[in-house]
Amino acid sequence: MATLHVDVVSAEESIFSGEAKFVALPGEMGELGIYPRHTPLITRIKPGAVRIIRADNDAEEFVFVAGGILEVQPGTVTVLADTAIRGHDLDEAKANEAKQRAEEAMKNAKSDIDFAKAQGEFATMAAQIAALRKFRKK
Repeated sequence: MATLHVDVVSAEESIFSGEAKFVALPGEMGELGIYPRHTPLITRIKPGAVRIIRADNDAEEFVFVAGGILEVQPGTVTVLADTAIRGHDLDEAKANEAKQRAEEAMKNAKSDIDFAKAQGEFATMAAQIAALRKFRKK
């Protein structure tokens, strides 16, 4: 069976590196599904869940990314994430607190720049919470 090598890295560390049968993630224009021998592609990714089906045991790896860049080559997928957190390390309570702080910051913004920054943080936290809830259902 054909596989592909997947690397998910953030500025802080390598989050995942291994062989996979399939990868799904939130592309800029919608959800992307990648199998071995996929057409080469470079695109931005939105905040959300990266799902990796491991080749060795069919287990699903889950990583939250806060955006970044995806590069696909026929045998390799590389996710360069702004921030990446393993699924089992996500904390829903902390994410909800951060979302509430961002919501307050949007209400109290004194400039368009402050509002845009708070809005970006709010969107990231909302995506993290949605991804976390989806992951926990499994």
